Amino acid sequence: MKVTWKQVATWRMRRQYVHPRTKRSASEIVGRLCGVQAQVWSAAELAVALRQTTPDGDAVDRDVADLTLMKTWAMRGTLHLLRPDDAGAYLSLMADLGSWRKPSWTKASGVTPQQIDELTEEVAGILDGGAELTRDQLVTRLVADKRFASMEERLRSGWGSVLKPLAWRGALCHGPNQGNKVTFTSPAKKFGSAWKGIPGPDDAAPLAIERYLGAYGPAAPETFDRWLTLGSTSRPKLRKWFAALAGKLTEVDVEGRKALMLTEHLDDLAGAAACQGVKLLGHFDQYILGPGTKDDALLDARHRAAVSRTAGWISPIVVVDGRVEAVWAIDGKELVVTPFDGVRLPMKDLEREATHVSKANGVTGLTVRVA
Repeated sequence: MKVTWKQVATWRMRRQYVHPRTKRSASEIVGRLCGVQAQVWSAAELAVALRQTTPDGDAVDRDVADLTLMKTWAMRGTLHLLRPDDAGAYLSLMADLGSWRKPSWTKASGVTPQQIDELTEEVAGILDGGAELTRDQLVTRLVADKRFASMEERLRSGWGSVLKPLAWRGALCHGPNQGNKVTFTSPAKKFGSAWKGIPGPDDAAPLAIERYLGAYGPAAPETFDRWLTLGSTSRPKLRKWFAALAGKLTEVDVEGRKALMLTEHLDDLAGAAACQGVKLLGHFDQYILGPGTKDDALLDARHRAAVSRTAGWISPIVVVDGRVEAVWAIDGKELVVTPFDGVRLPMKDLEREATHVSKANGVTGLTVRVA
């Protein structure tokens, strides 16, 4: 089966609620997107609100409070919002990677694999009663044990590198903030029956792959792995996981590039007309993170640096006919759009989208300026 990139873009935008937008809840949107990056909380809120027909800036906080969303370290080692019933599958594959077992990780962190095992067991025990502890409270408990005293500086680090393996193994997740302080709690205790635990990787992989292809397909296995682990899964293991789904997948030709699609979605993809129009999406948006900023069908390589910035920052993007053709930022009461070379953007469409952005983030009276 042969399709065009514009058909793929149309299908993805529909599946990701970019166009048309949706009346679904935050947790439903997050579930479809295989999680929403939440290193910057406002980015997660905006990712959801911009996909809603009527933007609801409180939707994420409400679903977190209702326990239909959880916050934890997940794909690529970054903080994400996930549905608790899906989370275990993604976390399992991160845990299976075993990054903390590599000598390079031990050298950089000063923490051995055995210490991570002991730390996982100890933290799981501390949080087993349903406690919600700030980082300071948790670390103070831990370093009272001589096994962990030497880790104090690393455990208190805001980057959380030593705590991430514990999240991937299901020992902790983020709880509700206490003022401006994060807390940690047990996902099993916090989410009860909605938390399905951490399945084995061979059981987790089919669910994670199907979820991913259901939003970002068609895609190659390597593209899935770049999204998941930054390309760190072994090739034999990746091939095994996809081979286990062979009965549900079909190879398609996207303008000469081979990729895999869930067979159940082939008719929808084949019937997708070329998309047209302008959409504004926020920083760290899944539309670009899912396929990755190196996908030149989505983002011209010449302009990648404008989107993928230093220190891992991903700029807010302007999507034109399915492709990323500009970036934008809010400067006071102005929404400033910076088109890539040679791109002309219709002001009426930008103003319409600016109104939607204004409703989503609560900044009233935005005017559009093209830089």
